[in-house]
Amino acid sequence: MRLGLFGLNSGPCTDPAVATEVARAAEAAGFDSVWAGEHVVLPDPQAPPSPMAPQDPILDPLVALCWAAAATSSVRIATGIVILPQRNPVVLAKQVASLDVLSGGRLVLGIGVGYLEPEFRAIGANFAQRGAVTDDYLSAMESLWYSPRPVHHGPFADFEGVDAYPRPVQSRIPVVVGGRTPAAYRRAVSRGAGWFGYFLTPEQASDAVAGLRRAAGQVERPAELGRLELSVTPRGRLTAQLVAEFAAVGVDRLVLLARGETGTREDVLATVEAAAAVV
Repeated sequence: MRLGLFGLNSGPCTDPAVATEVARAAEAAGFDSVWAGEHVVLPDPQAPPSPMAPQDPILDPLVALCWAAAATSSVRIATGIVILPQRNPVVLAKQVASLDVLSGGRLVLGIGVGYLEPEFRAIGANFAQRGAVTDDYLSAMESLWYSPRPVHHGPFADFEGVDAYPRPVQSRIPVVVGGRTPAAYRRAVSRGAGWFGYFLTPEQASDAVAGLRRAAGQVERPAELGRLELSVTPRGRLTAQLVAEFAAVGVDRLVLLARGETGTREDVLATVEAAAAVV
């Protein structure tokens, strides 16, 4: 079981000194990755299904991960997730390639379709068709990363006669698809190097694995993607038994919340130390 740390851009880690200390502590403890989520804006007042209060601090994930990459040397940096249909795909492709170059090829791009309609409305993004937009934007970005002569004519992104250097360091940016819907499972199987589930019990992770298996019977998985890697942020305190239960389901990586019980710097660092002792 590999370990990741989620929330490097929120809570106490919005303090740059704490973010540096936490990223370095995770790397030293043997964590393989640090993760940053995304909400550009939040509904005010807070209303379901918003996971955060509007005053809860959260940094842009790509900016925060660039800071973490500069403070570390080997730990992978991952978005968990970028809300792809809220972004301009051409600009995001440049940002992702730049971050992969600056980190020495350590980037993992987690993507999702989003679910907060007020956030989409404030940004001016297409909420109703966010799944189709996500698929089209991902294809557009892949053309800019990998095609000798990038061109894309899709329903939501359209370009030709342009190019963008530098290309990513990695021959293929690992794309991790978040979400627990049939469409997300199909997207993970057909487009992703991995799948990410947030704040799950082993039973919920097992249900997701079943959904991914059903999706594998519905869509083709390109051979170059290899085996689908499963990452989960677990519910509850990490114990050896909980690790074993997730491993039995087929989870490859547990991405722990970087907030502990109280959400202080000390608690986050204690979480890192305790998890390393368990795994």
